[in-house]
Amino acid sequence: MSLREKKIAKKKQDILRSAATVLAEKGFHGTTMEEVAANLLMTKGSMYYYFKNKDDLMFQCHQMVMDLSLDKIQQVVNSDKNPTEKLEQAVKSHILLATSEKSMFLMMDQPNQNFTGEHLEEALQQRKDYAHHFDDILKEGIDTGVFDETIDIRMVRFIILGALNWTLQWYSEDGPQTAEEIADSYAKHLLKMVVKR
Repeated sequence: MSLREKKIAKKKQDILRSAATVLAEKGFHGTTMEEVAANLLMTKGSMYYYFKNKDDLMFQCHQMVMDLSLDKIQQVVNSDKNPTEKLEQAVKSHILLATSEKSMFLMMDQPNQNFTGEHLEEALQQRKDYAHHFDDILKEGIDTGVFDETIDIRMVRFIILGALNWTLQWYSEDGPQTAEEIADSYAKHLLKMVVKR
């Protein structure tokens, strides 16, 4: 990637993060491209250099955070760590990314309401891919005798991801615990559910 391409990619990420903040605050239908542009001190016309329309902007917010999420979980799955360490790292990575990119993560909520057609199919497929990486870790743990063989992988994954995603409903940077402390606590408690005693 050339320096110019890197600059464009960085600018696009900055726009997406700023757009996500406005979208998370006002909602998709309550946000205009003019408001997103004004938040970035840009003209509405310059926004269309990067995005076709508001739908495209919303979809690319989703794509950016899903790409980041998939990259992190794939690194964990493909690492040399044991299944317990992998699950611990996957949980912590999810919490830390979600809290550092809170507005972006909120864009992932309710894809059926935010997208249609190919965008919806792609968004749902990415979410499935991400979820199945947790299945892979849980299966590896069962196969190696580290995790309780009686656990229902699908149900445990629902519980884990449900707990992780709910964090965004109450997390505050000004809260009594740091994101790292929350991530450690979640990992500790969720691992108790699967690790063989």
